[in-house]
Amino acid sequence: MAYIVVLNPIILGYVQDADGQFLGDGAAPDLGLIAVATALVAGLLTILMGVVANVPFALAAGLGLNAFVAYGIASQVSWEDAMGLVVLEGLIILVLVLTGFRTAVFHAIPASLKTAISVGIGLFIALIGFVDAGFVRKTAAPAPPLELGIGGGLTSWPILVFVVGLLGTALLVARKVKGAILIGIVGATVFAIIVQAIGNIPAAAGEPPNPQGWGLNVPALPSLGEIFALPDFSLIGQFSLFGAFTKLSVVLAVLLVFTLLITDFFDTMGTIVGVGKQADLVQADGTLPKTREILLVDSIAAAAGGAASVSSNTTYIESASGVGEGARTGLASVVTGLLFLASMFLAPLVEIIPYEAAAPALVVVGFLMMTSIKDIDFTDLEIAIPAFFTIVLMPFTYSIANGIGAGFIAYVLIKAVKGKTGEVHPLMWLVAALFTIYFALGPIKILFGV
Repeated sequence: MAYIVVLNPIILGYVQDADGQFLGDGAAPDLGLIAVATALVAGLLTILMGVVANVPFALAAGLGLNAFVAYGIASQVSWEDAMGLVVLEGLIILVLVLTGFRTAVFHAIPASLKTAISVGIGLFIALIGFVDAGFVRKTAAPAPPLELGIGGGLTSWPILVFVVGLLGTALLVARKVKGAILIGIVGATVFAIIVQAIGNIPAAAGEPPNPQGWGLNVPALPSLGEIFALPDFSLIGQFSLFGAFTKLSVVLAVLLVFTLLITDFFDTMGTIVGVGKQADLVQADGTLPKTREILLVDSIAAAAGGAASVSSNTTYIESASGVGEGARTGLASVVTGLLFLASMFLAPLVEIIPYEAAAPALVVVGFLMMTSIKDIDFTDLEIAIPAFFTIVLMPFTYSIANGIGAGFIAYVLIKAVKGKTGEVHPLMWLVAALFTIYFALGPIKILFGV
């Protein structure tokens, strides 16, 4: 999970808000500042998860949510206003947990759909790994939309680093070596530093862009000053709870909060099902012990992420990598949280690890998540079709929430058409209706002129 300390600053740090300011009210990006706050919130909330819920689930700034906050909200208001909406969304979810609503929804989901969510997330994060590494890319032509590497070939040194890292990690996992994924990341980073020292390869995002360059950071052997630094906590508390409502129409502000809420709500639900299933924590009836405690901490994390200006924090699917190494209790979360806190002093290292060295871990974890597909009965079309939509739409639309929503709507409609409405939990009807609104946000905005 250490990559989020690198990636979250990249996603949030380079975006200017509606006032032309970067996160932290600076005239230039400050990635180290964001890295410190990212590690702080992730560390504290992951420890809290281990202590309160005693499960090996770690938390950090949610991918997808942070991009939406940066490009979908901050571009219309200030960063303080955008983070205020994140805090507000977290507080609403916290109320839903305390009233029992969020837990009830979790228990209302059929076991097979929970499994499909796990499989879909596996495909999704594997695709993220392939795309981040440049192994899979968009094409310049209308068709095909994607291609292998550059022009259909693996013709760059950074992609070679990814391939070597992926094969090395896969071999370590196949041999059941403890710490395989961490060893893979460290080994690929060392290899990347050697490759860079020999080839002097520039970054991909230069002027002009270089498709054969490094996707995130240019790896280099760091000096002592580039490893350790005292953490700067000045980003904490830079939010305005209702500021966005004074700059946007109330309808638009409410829709932005609703989008955050529905995505966060079901991303987490899918994650705890997937990781819990891999850890053998999910019981035969599809329930998970201490669900309320897990969702409570997750809800607090959403608000805490906004309060620290690092976007909503959520339970992380990469917790599956720890589970894959044998984690079964909250002790794993406590250790992970302490390491996150220690990483605050290592914020300068965010400029060393390239995508290509971190991405193999995502692909391997994706494989681990997909293994539960054997538990879905594809001969039963009433569950197979919704499961299929859930699985494929997560990677194809780059959104966990989209896959869950499509699966839920398909499940409810199929049961209704077959005259089996009594088999559908009332909360599934409600959630399907909410997802219908979620998918129709575009027409709704047009209808209300926002």
